[in-house]
Amino acid sequence: MVNQLLGQAQMAGAFEYFSRTVRTSKLAHVKENKLYRALAGQKNPHGAEKLTGTWEEFCNLLGRSVDQVDRDIANLRAFGEEALESMSRMGIGYRELRQWRRLPNDARSALIEAAKDGDKEAVEYLAEELIATHAKEKADLEKKVDDLQADYDAQGDLLAKKRAELDETTQQLAKARRRIETMAADEAVKELRQEVIGIAFEAEADISGKLREAFSVMAAHAEQTGTDHRSFQAGLVRQLEMLLLQIREEFQLTEGELGGAEEFGWLTQAGGTSLTESAEG
Repeated sequence: MVNQLLGQAQMAGAFEYFSRTVRTSKLAHVKENKLYRALAGQKNPHGAEKLTGTWEEFCNLLGRSVDQVDRDIANLRAFGEEALESMSRMGIGYRELRQWRRLPNDARSALIEAAKDGDKEAVEYLAEELIATHAKEKADLEKKVDDLQADYDAQGDLLAKKRAELDETTQQLAKARRRIETMAADEAVKELRQEVIGIAFEAEADISGKLREAFSVMAAHAEQTGTDHRSFQAGLVRQLEMLLLQIREEFQLTEGELGGAEEFGWLTQAGGTSLTESAEG
C-alpha cells in the first residue's frame, strides 16, 4: 500500500487523483498503523542513501512537510471527512480550521452540521458566534480561577497570621509557666489565672466583636440579595459550641454557672482587672 501511494504521488504529483480529504484519510491510516516503516532499506529516489522508514521521510517523499500532513490529519479528526470536504470546497483555509479546532466538542459539532449544507456565510457567522461565546466562557472561567486563587491566598495569609499569634501565645505561656514556678503558691494562682483570663477575654472579644460584625455583614447581604446564610452561620456557631464542650469534657469541668464578682475579687487586688471590667473598658 505504501509503495502504491508513493507511486501515485510521484506520477500524479501530490495525489491529484484523490480529493484532499481522501488523501488525508489514507495518510492518517499510514501514520496510525506506522506503515511508513516498510520503506526502511529501500533506495531514496532523491539520493544515494537508503531510507530508514520514518514518518518524516514518507512525508518528504510526497513533497510535503510533516507539519503540513499532521495539520491535515488534525483537521480530519476534528471535523470528519464529509464536513472537511465541504469546508474545502467553500474555500475555508487552514487559519480558520486551526481556530475552529480549539472550540469545545459541542461547538465543533454545530459547525460540522452547518458545513454539510455548503453555506459558507452561515458557517462563518456561526463560527464567529461560537468563538465569541467560547471566549466569554473562558474569560469567566479564568476569573473564577483567579477569584479562587485570591481566596486561597487570603486564607493562607489568615492562617499564617493565626499561626504566628498561636506561636506568640505559646511563648508567652511558657514564660508565664517558668515565672509561676518560682512564685509562692497564692501568687502563682493569681498569675496563672490572670494569664488564662487574658486568653479567654481575647477569644470572647473575637466572638462578640469580629464574628458578630461578620454575621451582621452577612445579614445585610441577605436582605439585599435574598441569600439565606443562616444554615452556614449555624454551622459555625455549632462548631464553636462543640469545641467548648470538648474543652469542658477534656478538663472535667462542672456545668455550674459562673460565680459572682466576689469569686474573681482577687483579680482586682493589686491592680488586677476583672473580665467584666475589661469588657466594659
